[in-house]
Amino acid sequence: MATLSHQTCCFIRASFVEHEANKHKLSRIKTHGSFSSFRIAKFITESHKNGAVPVTYTENGLIPAEQIRQNIPTKKQFVDPYRQALMIEDGVGYRQTVVIRSYEVGPDKTATIESILNLLQETSLNHVWMSGLLGDGFGATHGMVRNNLIWVVSRMQVEVDHYPIWGEIIEIDTWVGASGKNGMRRDWLVRSHATGLVFARGTSTWVMMNRQTRRLSKMPEEVRAEISPWFIDKQAIKDDMNEKIGKLDNNAKYVKSDLKPKRSDLDMNHHVNNVKYVRWMLETIPDHYLEKHQLAGIILEYRRECGSSDIVQSLCEPHEDGTFEEVQQHNNFGQLNGFSVIIGSLEGHRGFPGCLDEDPQRYTHLLQVKGEAKNEEILRGRTMWKRKLSPFHYPLENSTC
Repeated sequence: MATLSHQTCCFIRASFVEHEANKHKLSRIKTHGSFSSFRIAKFITESHKNGAVPVTYTENGLIPAEQIRQNIPTKKQFVDPYRQALMIEDGVGYRQTVVIRSYEVGPDKTATIESILNLLQETSLNHVWMSGLLGDGFGATHGMVRNNLIWVVSRMQVEVDHYPIWGEIIEIDTWVGASGKNGMRRDWLVRSHATGLVFARGTSTWVMMNRQTRRLSKMPEEVRAEISPWFIDKQAIKDDMNEKIGKLDNNAKYVKSDLKPKRSDLDMNHHVNNVKYVRWMLETIPDHYLEKHQLAGIILEYRRECGSSDIVQSLCEPHEDGTFEEVQQHNNFGQLNGFSVIIGSLEGHRGFPGCLDEDPQRYTHLLQVKGEAKNEEILRGRTMWKRKLSPFHYPLENSTC
């Protein structure tokens, strides 16, 4: 049986003594049944100087356990040893090193697209965390909390050149920029820690919504003042906003109905997490197609939020006229995708003409809420595909981004 070392026991004992001392100090601060604001502020300042966990106090003197457990920074941090993260791009960009875990991969031992999207979302929140701007919302700043606002994503695009494998160490860079008057752009770059090879790129557009009315809102000036110093004029993907995704109807080739959100699908803003939408989209694609192909790109255009009581319908229509070369040119995929096509052709023993795949390489998607009078769109999407190839075959040279 493992035992605690003497040094560890001393550390625990010292921490306990310090905790008890702080409790004793706190009891002395309370006067006539209430807490003195001046004395509380002084105590908090002294605690910060001594390296103690920053806490806040309510009117009745209670210490919220959430604040103690989260330990949200109140000022900008440059290194986060717990998340293996640091600030880059002159202190305004963010980089996090992560390991692909067993529950993030599929049967082929590569990370699923849902896992990649979850990692993009996680690094976004951690970026705000380290900035010192995080309020008590889901990535909301202090100014947003005061104005009762939350972030919602309106558009997202991800291109995947290669999928990381189980146990692989990857680096995820993320940064933000301006998007019109009232929006914010967030980009990502996912690369191999060992080789620097770029695995995936992503870009997204975010707008603000009132938490109570659920209506979109203009960006308040105090929020603009908070986030604009963090903006970087840099793009991971050239966002082609001119390409519109057409709306599907009930004549779509593949339809899956009666999809119901689970409680586990809801996020902290009490609506269905956007990664769940992707899972619903992919469920309409035939299994025999998924066995031979892997997702190379995805575009999502969000229309409205989805609640826990909504009944969802997923529609999908293939583009029969798309070949690998056409899709590659249409989406401006990089040199890596061209390499992937050739490798996939050779591995399939079909020769070089195999890159002109007979199967469709693009699908258009629609998620909608089924209503009594009419259906309401949740999102429109487009997926781009390529022949599935071995996850262990990719060039060792770094790629340009």
